[in-house]
Amino acid sequence: MVLYDSATSAASSSGSSSSSSYKQPQQQQQQDIDGLLAGAGYKVRSSELRQVAQRLERLEIAMVNSPADFSYLASDAIHYNPSDLASWVDSLLSEFTQPPTCPAEFIMDPVTNQAVVNNAWTSTEPHTPQVHQNISFERQSLNHQLTVVTAMEEDSGIRLVHMLMICAECVQRGDLPLASSLIDDMQRLLTRVNTVCGIGKVAGHFIDALSRRVFQGIGGGSISGGSAYENEILYHHFYEACPYLKFAHFTANQAILEAFDGHDCVHVVDFNLMHGLQWPALIQALALRPGGPPLLRLTGIGPPSPDGRDSLREIGLRLAELARSVNVRFAFRGVAATRLEDVKPWMLQVNPKEAVAVNSIMQLHRLLGSDPTRNSPIETVLSWIRSLNPKIMTVVEQEANHNQPGFLDRFTEALYYYSTMFDSLEACTVQPAKALAEIYIQREIANVVSCEGSARVERHEPLAKWRTRLNGAGFRPLHLGSNAFKQASMLLTLFSAEGYLVEENEGCLTLGWHSRPLIAASAWHAVSDAAAEMPAWDNHQPS
Repeated sequence: MVLYDSATSAASSSGSSSSSSYKQPQQQQQQDIDGLLAGAGYKVRSSELRQVAQRLERLEIAMVNSPADFSYLASDAIHYNPSDLASWVDSLLSEFTQPPTCPAEFIMDPVTNQAVVNNAWTSTEPHTPQVHQNISFERQSLNHQLTVVTAMEEDSGIRLVHMLMICAECVQRGDLPLASSLIDDMQRLLTRVNTVCGIGKVAGHFIDALSRRVFQGIGGGSISGGSAYENEILYHHFYEACPYLKFAHFTANQAILEAFDGHDCVHVVDFNLMHGLQWPALIQALALRPGGPPLLRLTGIGPPSPDGRDSLREIGLRLAELARSVNVRFAFRGVAATRLEDVKPWMLQVNPKEAVAVNSIMQLHRLLGSDPTRNSPIETVLSWIRSLNPKIMTVVEQEANHNQPGFLDRFTEALYYYSTMFDSLEACTVQPAKALAEIYIQREIANVVSCEGSARVERHEPLAKWRTRLNGAGFRPLHLGSNAFKQASMLLTLFSAEGYLVEENEGCLTLGWHSRPLIAASAWHAVSDAAAEMPAWDNHQPS
């Protein structure tokens, strides 16, 4: 007999009307919660959180009731996504629901008084040692957890890149409060990824550079790169850690050596002496030249020493000692200048009878800044270089486009370029050279991102733009011959990494990592005004 039909019906009717009045607000509230979860990066609905909690409760009950030792299930893995956590719990629950297994027990047979094996609790495969099963499960569980952690790191890395781009866009349009908020978010997200290598390391440097720009203003405080002594130390370690500077020196030296063929008095003007690392190889090559070595004059330009010592002269003395040991007549002159545009031609004391070579390793891009109060630095310097009538001008520059007027375009290009550069540095096994080389690159990033105006000196441009500029300034290209290509390729055999690649590009050489060129070497010679009207590639063929 049913006693409460009417009451049940009434309650049902009342409940139906009540639920219909609250249904829409409850759905809206659930949607709001889902929106907050999505905004925080969780790929889960609020309705699924109850299922996650139920699974955790089942796991706790299973672990309490299990006689097995499950300490090996402990893990340092942190699950930021509840869906991942639910999957992980399900995998553990499936293990606890397997048929129970335990090692075979030895008991005494009362009839024979001998030990026998009790197989009552053994698995269907008694010959498989239990320890092997435990190891197999442990590996399976560990592999699953590592997969989850790796996926989480990849997801965080992708989010970092997107947030960097959004932050750069905010900086470009002047929304510094939002950029500041994004920087805080990125710094927190950075704790979830590996910052020792990969995108985590690169993102950390770009976050620091954006922070300088946003919180310290354009100029980033002082991104001058530290003292001249610090720059020389970092330059030296960048030289040791990776093949880029070695490639630049070897390629330029080979072109200079070929240009000096048949001349008895030669003069090299080096725009950035930096310990003179480039010139011992050229001195030794000239010593072996058929017919005897020429008289070599070297003029090295570098910053003045802050401590008052004449560091340029000290480098010149070491090079002079080397030249004397291989019977090469040698003369050195140092020119101290803070900026290359401050150098005047008369300071170089070039003799008209000398065969002159001008060498610029990653220096000309520093002259690309504009100043309305004076002439363009790059035009001024190229003009007096041409007045020296050099047999050859060797130019090595970063194969990048970091001189775009729009900040977002420049930032995007820099992020791509330096990600590849840091990727190539992972092939370096020399410490501490690798760590200091990374600081060298980090300072470049800070200048590209944090600075504007005259403070921004890292204005890298690609080879195509340099071709146009140098052709317009009265220079014509010289093909870097097959010898330069062979030497550059042989240089890479000294490095165990297989990712470095030398390529020929219309008479120039590039060195890059896999498919991305990172630096480009080219050679040029000055022509008369009449010859400047002729096509660029008239009669110069590879050697």
